[in-house]
Formats: sequence, structure tokens, C-alpha cells
Amino acid sequence: MSTSITAKRSDHGLGAGPSRSGAWLAYAQLVRLPNVFTALADILLGALATAALPERWLGIVLLASASACFYCAGMVWNDFFDVEQDRRERPFRPIPSGRIARGAAAKLGAGLLLGGFLCAIGAGWLRSGSVFSASTGVAVVLMAAILLYDGWLKKIWLGPVGMGLCRFLNVLLGLSIVAGLGWPWGIHLATVIGLYVVGVTWFARTEARASNAASLAAATVVMLVSLLLALPLPTRFPPGTAAPLFPYLLVALGFGIALPASHAIANPTPSRVQRAVKRALVGIVLLDAVLATALAGNVGLLLVLLLVPMLYLGRRLYST
Repeated sequence: MSTSITAKRSDHGLGAGPSRSGAWLAYAQLVRLPNVFTALADILLGALATAALPERWLGIVLLASASACFYCAGMVWNDFFDVEQDRRERPFRPIPSGRIARGAAAKLGAGLLLGGFLCAIGAGWLRSGSVFSASTGVAVVLMAAILLYDGWLKKIWLGPVGMGLCRFLNVLLGLSIVAGLGWPWGIHLATVIGLYVVGVTWFARTEARASNAASLAAATVVMLVSLLLALPLPTRFPPGTAAPLFPYLLVALGFGIALPASHAIANPTPSRVQRAVKRALVGIVLLDAVLATALAGNVGLLLVLLLVPMLYLGRRLYST
């Protein structure tokens, strides 16, 4: 995400000295470490939906590593391109605060993209014995989408669509563990996640200042429509595959997202919008877990465990 939760504690600056722990914290803030688990949830969703575990565990590990690298790279390039805006609106971020040099951030962003690409190549090689695999192809398009979003799309009305495309491709990266990307249900699955993230990104676009209630309402509708789009997913799998609780979990998730969003719509102050954005980000992991129950049964609920490190780290680091 290109927006940030306003600092509420002095340790957002944490700039008393160039200690090793302070440097690690700055880099953890730069890559939005808590939110990396939302990217990993997409890959594990693909692993469960394709029944790739435990047989293809190494390929899944490589794809998860690639996804984490790509997500972190996206956050680094986001701040690299936004440095002037951040100096005005978010001076506590690592680059404008001077804790990380802009040049060092660029090197890190490039290194993370390269690392993610190599991991994707490795995963594709394990599956097909060739470097020209679906994993490699998806990785190339995802890298291009990340740079396009961070460098240009987020500045125009297509920004939310660009972010949704990145998440759509991240889900396909997880599905590349099997031939054909799980066609056609794989595209359906990726579209659900991608559309949800379009709504989250749209909702968060002006969280650092007063937001427009109508825009927030429209973004909320997009998120809820994505959940409706998920309802027919179990019909693409053999009867009995989906957990009986799937539709009820989906409805509960919808209420969990809509409640803080409605509060923000009624009074669109930065604090309320930021609270709703945080809930929506947590909702990505929950949505992956709910979708996994539709495609793999109750075992999909194990994805909820990713919230433990995400929420723990989120208490110490800003995450959007």
C-alpha cells in the first residue's frame, strides 16, 4: 500500500543513533514486515487448493520466498518513488527521516526483485525441469506490475487497479506450482483476491488526510462484491470438498470488514479510515483462509495462524 498509519509513538522515529537494532528496525519498517504474511497467505492458499503439499513442499517454499521478496520490493520502491510526498506527509518513514539513504533503498529494492525472480525460476525448474516455466512467466509480469504501480499507476485513478493486478498475479504465482495455473478456477480465485485488494487500496488512498465519504463507500462496495464473487467457487470442485462453514465464514468476514468501514464512512477522519484499513489488511489473510476452506476443506483455517506473527509485529511497526 502507498499510504501509512500516522505515527502514534515516538519509536516510529527511533533515530537516536545508528545502532544495529535501529538499522534493522528501519529496514523492517521500510518493507512493511507485518504485511509480508498477507503475501505468504496467497501462496499457501495455492498450495492447499492444488494439494501440492507435502509432495511439492520445496517448490512451495521457493514460491513463498519469491512472493515475500516481491512484496518487500514493492514496499521499498513505493517509498523510493514517494520520497518527496513522504517528506511532507510522513516524515517518520525510514527514507525521509534519513535512517535509510534513498540509494541504499534502491539497491535493496533491486536485490529483492532479483531474489524473488531467482526463487521463482527455482520453483519452476523443480516442477518442469525448465527455466521457462509458468512460475518464471508470472514472476516477470509481477515484477513489471510492481514497478509500473509504484512508479506511475498509483499517482492516477488506475492506482487501485494496479495494486489489485499485483495481488492477482501473486495468487497466480502460488498456483504456478501446478500446470495450467489451475485453469479455470485459478483465475476465478485470483480475481476474488485481486478485486478485494482493489477495494482496500481505493479505501486507503487518502487515509493520511480527510477522505471523501462517497469514495470510501464505493471502495467498501468493491470489497464486499469480491466476497460475493467467491460464493460460487466450491462449485468448481467435487461435491464435499468445501467446508460446510464456508459461506457462513464469508458472511462473517463481510461484517468484520463492513463495520469499521461504515464508521469511517459516517465520519471520514484519518484515524477512523486508518482503523478500517488495518482491519481490511488483516482481512486479506482471513479471506485467503476462508477461500481455502472452499477449496481444501477445514484444513484451510490453518492459514489464520499467519495472523499471529502479523499482529505481533504490527503492534511494533507501521504496516501500510
